[in-house]
Amino acid sequence: MIVTSAVRHAAAGSAALLFVLPVPAAVASPAPTAPSVSSAPSVFRASAVGEPTPPVGRRVDPARLDRRGVQVQPLAGAPRLPAASALSWVIADASTGEVLAARDAHRKLPPASTLKTLFALTALPRHDPSEQHTVADSELTGIGAGSSLVGIKEGYTYKVSDLWNGVFLSSGNDAVHVLAAMNGGWDSMARKMQEKARSLGANDTHVVSPDGYDAPGQVSSAYDLAVFGRAGLQDPAFTRYCSTRYADFPAGSWSYGIANTNRLLTGENGVDRYPGLIGIKNGYTSNAGNTLVSAAKRGDRTLVVSVMNPQEGGGYAVYEEARSLLDWGFEAAGRVRPVGSLLPERPRAEADARAVAAARDGRDGAGPETVPRAGAEAGTASAEASGTKGAGPKDASTRGTPAQSAPASGSSAKEAPVRGASAEGGPAQGSPVEDGRAGDGPDRASAASDASAGPPLGLIGTACAAALALWLWRRRAGAGTGGSAQE
Repeated sequence: MIVTSAVRHAAAGSAALLFVLPVPAAVASPAPTAPSVSSAPSVFRASAVGEPTPPVGRRVDPARLDRRGVQVQPLAGAPRLPAASALSWVIADASTGEVLAARDAHRKLPPASTLKTLFALTALPRHDPSEQHTVADSELTGIGAGSSLVGIKEGYTYKVSDLWNGVFLSSGNDAVHVLAAMNGGWDSMARKMQEKARSLGANDTHVVSPDGYDAPGQVSSAYDLAVFGRAGLQDPAFTRYCSTRYADFPAGSWSYGIANTNRLLTGENGVDRYPGLIGIKNGYTSNAGNTLVSAAKRGDRTLVVSVMNPQEGGGYAVYEEARSLLDWGFEAAGRVRPVGSLLPERPRAEADARAVAAARDGRDGAGPETVPRAGAEAGTASAEASGTKGAGPKDASTRGTPAQSAPASGSSAKEAPVRGASAEGGPAQGSPVEDGRAGDGPDRASAASDASAGPPLGLIGTACAAALALWLWRRRAGAGTGGSAQE
């Protein structure tokens, strides 16, 4: 009996001890040393050193520019916008593309010769400036009555650079006709210009006559003209031509001088030159009125301003209104929130989608490398477009890991460490550490916890079974000695 009592008490004590003792912490394989910064790809370095996700650029609402009237979001200390009678205008930062202020930015209006900016963006890269071309009579047919001309003659030979001087300085429609003929013809050039406009995100422009001459259905907008001006500034040849004040134009055995018709650039006709003006392009037709795209640099800031059809002040009001808008833009630097962007809408939508996907993956419990990778590899659109999370085969191929070492499609990240554990307890090929993940991420910890949860639960079950067996043995023993069976 003494032995039985001792055994009973020892078993009961063991069961109680097993119930009160905490479950042992999961013992995982020793975490291997993180890969060195010099040998790991940048996507892994961001995860290993815990760098934050790169900040997202300022979000602007593109729909705001669709609204009628003046759009501006001033901050404390912002200057008051100047009065401008133009039907439509835009002020934008040439570097970032941010629109600082605008009036009826997408209003479709005839562009006049400011459409030559789009013509230059389309045709400039196609010929070397030193290339020579002899003009055929057919290339000068169809020029509209009253067109501005630089004076090109059939049978004369011109360098391509001469023709472009004729386009930018004299706004010569004859030069446009010759260059268009060199690039597939008039109708072909109109189609190419239309395609170029769409590629830049300029959706208000409809090209009928590449020289900007009034034509039924031909329209653009202050927004699109600012887009063309900003794009032109990224081309050194475009910038050189649009900022040239004076040039000699050949006429066979002699030449004559031509002047840029942009008065803000030359200071002609009583219009003062604007300090730091880069130029770009002016235009006029009886239908379009006066139009202008200007760019100016002050310090490290470059602005683009487009102005369409001022309603007051005479023929040179377009220059004075552009001047006042440029002055405001430089003074308002850092004191207004952007109301839009000149960047194409599609890349901005993709960037927003990437940010949303990164945030969603973080909430869904993806590994700690998910968010830094979303910031470091924002350009891997193919992987993100698949909609997969975790370490699917597409992610593995992006990181340079053999596809067979990654978990199969549809399996959770939690299962991957279990399948990848080696017999020696270290990471096997395809385990998260060798796959570029941090070895102490939440997926690894949860997997290790699940793997080691079995033994403690088994011991507890055994103890419970032993206690029940002892109770039944005691009950039978009591009945055999005449004791009461009721407790």
